Amino acid sequence: MLHSLKDLDHYTIEASDGDIGHVEDFYFDDLVWVIRYLVVETGPWLASRKVLISPQAIRHPNWSEQTLPAVLTREQVRNSPDIDTDKPISRQHEIQYLGYYGYPYYWDGVGIFGGVMAPDMFPIGGPDNSSEREVYEKTNLATEKAEQSRQRDDDPHLRSCEAVIGYHVHATDGEIGHIQGFLVDEASWAIRYLIVNTSNWWLGHQVIIAPQWFKDVNWAEQKISVGLNRQSVMDSPIYDSALALNRKIEKDLYAHYQRVGYWPEELAQEPEHSRTEG
Repeated sequence: MLHSLKDLDHYTIEASDGDIGHVEDFYFDDLVWVIRYLVVETGPWLASRKVLISPQAIRHPNWSEQTLPAVLTREQVRNSPDIDTDKPISRQHEIQYLGYYGYPYYWDGVGIFGGVMAPDMFPIGGPDNSSEREVYEKTNLATEKAEQSRQRDDDPHLRSCEAVIGYHVHATDGEIGHIQGFLVDEASWAIRYLIVNTSNWWLGHQVIIAPQWFKDVNWAEQKISVGLNRQSVMDSPIYDSALALNRKIEKDLYAHYQRVGYWPEELAQEPEHSRTEG
């Protein structure tokens, strides 16, 4: 199921022993367009420190109470590596963070989160399981040090979702509008669509564009170019933020642009038993 990131804005992160804080922003990977971290304001219990929480720790949202349950403890968060969220996050910082929690390095694995295809496939006992932590520390310390050296100068390609709001989107024959939001897959945290406000060109309408349709992103000029023309965008299936975006609408959208949908690929990645059940 897809949800707007605005739906999760200021949601409370709920650890096993109390609240951690509320969501302020999201960092996404601009190579594969997936959410890598939630930026959380902890509030007074941790001197209003901002911390990163990986989607690998998040379980199914509680929509009625506006909370995101996390497989974490407050003590884990308190002792986590300090990261200045007001500055670009280096690969070294990521290595320290992922190493601390025992998460795989996503840039070296098969799935978009390293050894797994989606965050909810990460073992629930992961960072909380002391025996697994001990094994991790003994077997992976040398690997972590080597990785720090190898990845020291790498650009992790992390971008703030908040900072991208307002970027201009250009078709092949003119500007379409500006980024207003993101639609994210609840299971994988992949950004499936960017919501584009067309008010400067087509008053009163919003359209959705998949990142795979981009031709270029100029981060310095805050400009995104897509391989679509204005008329095709105007003729595309209407997006209504008040209605759930179901698979039929997605199929119609992809058919309109003559693109191949992402869902057959997802189906192929599912375990055989989940495809045959029911």
